[in-house]
Amino acid sequence: MVDRIFTRWIIFLVLVIKCLPGFSQDHLYSQFFNSPLYLNPALTGQFKGDLRMNLIYRNQWTAVPGTLNYTSASIDLNIPQFGGGVGLLVTHNSEGTAYLNKTNIAGLYSYSVGSEGFVLSFGLQAGITNRSIDYGKLVFDDQIDPTLGIVSGPLGENLPFNNKFYFDAGAGTNLVIGDFNIGAALQHINRPNESLTGIPAKLPMRINTHISYRWDLDQNENMDDDDKSYVIPSVVYYKQDNFVSYSIGMQYKHKSVNVGLSYRSGAQTGPSAVVLSLIFDLFINKEGGESVRFGVSHDVAAQGLTYGNTAGTTEGSLSYQTTLPNSNSNGGDSGGRFEGAKRCYQFY
Repeated sequence: MVDRIFTRWIIFLVLVIKCLPGFSQDHLYSQFFNSPLYLNPALTGQFKGDLRMNLIYRNQWTAVPGTLNYTSASIDLNIPQFGGGVGLLVTHNSEGTAYLNKTNIAGLYSYSVGSEGFVLSFGLQAGITNRSIDYGKLVFDDQIDPTLGIVSGPLGENLPFNNKFYFDAGAGTNLVIGDFNIGAALQHINRPNESLTGIPAKLPMRINTHISYRWDLDQNENMDDDDKSYVIPSVVYYKQDNFVSYSIGMQYKHKSVNVGLSYRSGAQTGPSAVVLSLIFDLFINKEGGESVRFGVSHDVAAQGLTYGNTAGTTEGSLSYQTTLPNSNSNGGDSGGRFEGAKRCYQFY
């Protein structure tokens, strides 16, 4: 029995070490604008109203064996008395046939300064991550018969290092000036050790920058901003260790409908993709600062993997925001602070 456990542990250790490079990078959302707190902690509390909730789900390469599912849920408050906002972000990943799971719960805080011409925001993020693996989904060599196939059930013995908790921290900044929005964020600043084997495996820092421009197609028309049409080009750049990716795209926004098309590079680290997104504001109550938004996007592999082999990647998102009773915001931003200046939420 001891020999069996030892043999299984050695096999598992070799497999995990070989797979570490594949799981050392964070996932990226195609609808980055519908998961603002995951993109940049400086966007916490940056919205019309008082309360915002976001949910986004990504099912990557649905035809490839083994799950690659990613979910992020967030809630944040716009609090003028704090000079910004506070928020909570929960992210869960499930990767591979061995069900390698990762869950992060983080608190966020942002602070903004500015005037009529610009708004500059700073954000901090701190949380706890749990990384685990389900040994019941693994099959070892002594459970397989050459003729009969798998002859024994799930692994009965618990191998060591099947659960890992660690502290994780990030920070970001965002600047809106004129018709430009530009921001940058740095995650895993403390380089946490996420090893499941006892051999140190520090999570590389992730750097992402983003820039958007809002082109008002009806700037000479006497219309409410929410009734105008806009073209919003954006560039997002990610770097984590040797993984480098950029996304170049454009959104066309008319009233409550937003249509986007973008290209995400893969370089040496994965397939490139063309992304189509459709965003709908299902409900808008201007007086109450209340809105419900639904988004869907689909990635089509453009290089490295064929669509027939992957069936692409699909994302769905849902967001809700509102004002609270006795609020001073009246559906506006930060209780009228920086009146006249554009805000980051106007770029998506």
